[in-house]
Amino acid sequence: MALEDDIAILSRAPLFNLLDRDALRLVAFASENRILRAGDMLFRKGDRSDGGYVVSQGAIALDAKDDGSPAAFVAGPGSLIGQAALFTRVERPATAMAREPSTVIRVTPSLMRRVLEEFPTAASAMHQAMTEELTRLSDGLERVRRHLIAIDGGEIPARKPGQDEE
Repeated sequence: MALEDDIAILSRAPLFNLLDRDALRLVAFASENRILRAGDMLFRKGDRSDGGYVVSQGAIALDAKDDGSPAAFVAGPGSLIGQAALFTRVERPATAMAREPSTVIRVTPSLMRRVLEEFPTAASAMHQAMTEELTRLSDGLERVRRHLIAIDGGEIPARKPGQDEE
């Protein structure tokens, strides 16, 4: 795949869509393309991560149960697999397998560190986006907790200032 094709794919992927053209060019140039056949394993649940992946072609099935049941999620072109693995080594929470001939772009934590150091505006934008995502997740979990307490007939604690309405 040509560098310009990789830049176009990366520009559609979550987090990478916050990078300017020069930062995307660096990622596309310094990352690794990996070609998979249908049935090839990208990684197994429990493996230690070696970076995040952006699907450039094909479809990657993600199976958190790893028991042969149908995959819970299938990542297609432009999808980011392993957001946390872009920044640090983590244990893979699911098995990833190519459903069809596929190509992925592997982005290592050291490459991401370099990009964030060389492009501080991008680092700030990524930080903001991840903060907002974590806030939405936290608010959603709080709503679920409150509903479960109400179902159990318990008293729902008073809201904290700034807490989302149900």
